[in-house]
Amino acid sequence: MLAAFSVSPFGQQDSVGDVVAGVVRLVRESGLPNETGPMFTTVEGEPGEVFALLSRCLTYVEQYAPRVSMVVKIDHRPGHDGQLRGKVERIERVLSEGGDPPPV
Repeated sequence: MLAAFSVSPFGQQDSVGDVVAGVVRLVRESGLPNETGPMFTTVEGEPGEVFALLSRCLTYVEQYAPRVSMVVKIDHRPGHDGQLRGKVERIERVLSEGGDPPPV
């Protein structure tokens, strides 16, 4: 399972960057394959592992803000591991081969 998520603390006076960095630390310490971009962090694992991590992240943020927003997008494809890198590698391979994308 891949899960791309963002979490936003609301109602605190200070910068949210420190709280978001704490979430990224939790993700990295989870041991699950992950990647952080400017808007979302993507994590890969079994559904129970991913949902448990999302819950830990939510619990962490609510310590610092009276309101928390979390956006999650999930791609669940049982039996397919390594998709965090595999999906991107397949796209890069097509691009490097110089093939044209399908017509729109």
